[in-house]
Amino acid sequence: MSPTVFRYKNFRFFFFSREESRMHIHVSCPEGEAKFWIEPVVALAQYQDISPKTLKTIHEIIEDRKNEIIKAWKKHFGS
Repeated sequence: MSPTVFRYKNFRFFFFSREESRMHIHVSCPEGEAKFWIEPVVALAQYQDISPKTLKTIHEIIEDRKNEIIKAWKKHFGS
């Protein structure tokens, strides 16, 4: 199961339900996919086929919506 947290333009931000416990979010877009750690700071964990420019855009979106992502994580996985 991979619930969508939100969509922004052509990006889908989502969680995988059965994955590691460290807070993170996955992102898919027409270019490829990426995974970002949320805590202790927003940081790129891995990516595939996404340009540096798009990765920067995704990072900025995550920074802007970090509180929303944390709230969704806690709701989905528990605190």
